[in-house]
Amino acid sequence: MATITITSTALSNVHPLAADELAHACGAHLEWVAQLVEVGIVEVATPQLPPAQWRFESADLQQALAARRLERDFGVGLDAAALILDLQREVRRLRRVLHAQGLDAAG
Repeated sequence: MATITITSTALSNVHPLAADELAHACGAHLEWVAQLVEVGIVEVATPQLPPAQWRFESADLQQALAARRLERDFGVGLDAAALILDLQREVRRLRRVLHAQGLDAAG
């Protein structure tokens, strides 16, 4: 029987996630996090600093995990993952607009 260990980290503006922690949470390396920033999946306030000094919020972790799933499940590169994530975000926004106007967004 396999043992599964789950580690969680509370994220907030007071305790943002370091780049190496983000990489670890996604099962990746720091270079992968730098690629996330390069393609625009996540953003950093101080890109001029070395990646080891970057800090990320919980929304960044969600985006990074989504990109990792796209890579793993569908074999897409990070450029394609960035496009897919942008399109998903736009679909959610448009559905909210339709819902706010009382229109059915199902389908």
